[in-house]
Amino acid sequence: MTHRGWPAFCLVTGLLAACVAPVGGVMAQPVPESEGRNFSHQWLEEHARELSTRPYTPEVMSDDNPLRSLDYDDYRRIVFDPDEAVWGNTDLPFHLQLFHPGFLHTTPVDIHLVTEGTARRLPFTTDVFRYHESLTDIDPTDAGGHAGFRVHHPINTPERHEEFLVFLGASYFRSVGGGQFYGLSARGLAVNTVGPGGEEFPRFSDFWIERPADDADTIILHALLDSPSVTGAYRFTASPGERTRIDVEATLYPRRDMERVGVAPLTSMFLFDATNPARFDDFRRAVHDSDGLKIIGGNGEHIWRPLANPGTLQVSSFGADTPGGFGLLQRNQAFEQFNDDEARYDRRPSLWIEPLGDWGDGHVELVEIPAVEEVHDNIVAYWQPAKELETGQAYQYGYRMYWGTGERRPPSQGRVRETSAGAASGSGDRLFVIDYSGGDQIADVRSDPQAVRVRATTSHGRITDISSTLVEATGDYRVYIKLDPESADLAELRVRLYVDDQPWGETWLYRWTR
Repeated sequence: MTHRGWPAFCLVTGLLAACVAPVGGVMAQPVPESEGRNFSHQWLEEHARELSTRPYTPEVMSDDNPLRSLDYDDYRRIVFDPDEAVWGNTDLPFHLQLFHPGFLHTTPVDIHLVTEGTARRLPFTTDVFRYHESLTDIDPTDAGGHAGFRVHHPINTPERHEEFLVFLGASYFRSVGGGQFYGLSARGLAVNTVGPGGEEFPRFSDFWIERPADDADTIILHALLDSPSVTGAYRFTASPGERTRIDVEATLYPRRDMERVGVAPLTSMFLFDATNPARFDDFRRAVHDSDGLKIIGGNGEHIWRPLANPGTLQVSSFGADTPGGFGLLQRNQAFEQFNDDEARYDRRPSLWIEPLGDWGDGHVELVEIPAVEEVHDNIVAYWQPAKELETGQAYQYGYRMYWGTGERRPPSQGRVRETSAGAASGSGDRLFVIDYSGGDQIADVRSDPQAVRVRATTSHGRITDISSTLVEATGDYRVYIKLDPESADLAELRVRLYVDDQPWGETWLYRWTR
């Protein structure tokens, strides 16, 4: 199973070990162009600012380029030779492998290698790719550049370099922690995701990758963002590990006033789980890359919003200032919760965003798009500034990303472990079942379940019953909420628990749609 547009020769059902380059080997890596130029991130910022004063002119393949006519299977037949990895014939802790342009990737990017402040462009060459004998009709020498690249490091074992980070397509990139498969994606920027006129997809047109030191545990990459509405200078400092950390510094220069901008955008897939299993005739128990949106508000409140696959497009907003953090999480990490031995959704990473500095007023926005197949990313989350970005100004955003299992900042008062939903027996009500676990006070809750007070509200319809109990088999605290939607097609539900009049556990939010 190939996951949503990523080359099968790289992922092979998502297993990172499929893209391994030996640590030792003699490798004839591509030779950069001899002429170099001085490079610094300050230069990149100045370049992006100057570029924003000019019209957007993307470099794309000509319409008659045979690489455009490649179908999915043809594209899979072009394989990067791992023996040609950049820095692969060295003892450096990071290696690079390259993606061939063609198929969906028709806007090649330029990749530059930076050594001691001097950048040299990595020219495209067919010598580093293996072409299937059936591809005799294409002429790859007219590629114009690469489609993207992936970064390898001994992330799981010291004996071999394995892929942990990839940039491919527009401003999309993915990463993993140790022992994981690729799942959700991040983007450099989201523009007009839900506004009138259609979404705009900025792209990373150029990359500058710094040569790491012999003992480096991080790699630094710079990228130029470009689109009809904005340019940007980005710096990524990636530290692979059990939980991979990537620090992002972004400076944006609008070409026009921009009202709808998504900072630190995340893109994922949610098809079904225990909240909507009746919609899908499937042997698996759940299918999703992420199961919820977690937000820590500026006031410190921990919010958990289970994801949904609605019948119509849904947009939700949370908060009014810089959050303590937000992310799309995959809390379910047991195989039996999915029962999928091929896709292994139990090994997909969570992605947590922590703002560095004050982003000002704004809100986290969640977009849920109807989907009937797991090949489509239908979940988007990002931070939306309250004020529009104005032409001629510079806007800086710094944030830290954590890719991996578990949670970067689990709540001390317990969390929502599972949400289930279905028809309430004997009525037309909807029944929601919420399980809470962990936290400093869980022992007190287990010893005196009656000490917990449940407060539930709905924006439409009415709550007809609230009950709760301690689940003996798991030790979880379970809350039952019955909703009579009456004539409403949508209801915003909110549940908060209290012990001794103090909040306990995450605030549970859910948008029910008919």
